[in-house]
Amino acid sequence: MRTSLNVPDDLLAAFDETWQAEGIDSRSRAVREAMQEYAERHASLEDAAGEVVAALVFDYDHHEVIEELHTVQHDYQDVMQSTSHVHQGEWCLETAFCRGSAERVRELVYDLRNFDGVGRVKVTSLEPTA
Repeated sequence: MRTSLNVPDDLLAAFDETWQAEGIDSRSRAVREAMQEYAERHASLEDAAGEVVAALVFDYDHHEVIEELHTVQHDYQDVMQSTSHVHQGEWCLETAFCRGSAERVRELVYDLRNFDGVGRVKVTSLEPTA
């Protein structure tokens, strides 16, 4: 199926440079692979069940989201055990260490991703052993 996307020029240039450096045959193939990886990460997050331990790493524009972000952090204090925060100009990098139900951690991830001022949210998680 053909589709079109609006992509910022700098992101497209970086993407093209990446797939070409990796020796992938075409931009279409690289986009398909990127979409597959995205779908697999989503499925992994959705498949998590029971209690999980997770580290969420996310970056954000401090001035754009700080008040709303603090509200979200307070709303999820049942799973957020601690955070670590560093500044880089107007952008911040935060790591939230979480423990709790997979459903609550998943909700937190989706809420963080819903902010326009949040750039990326990366999740590393595991299910605790008995």
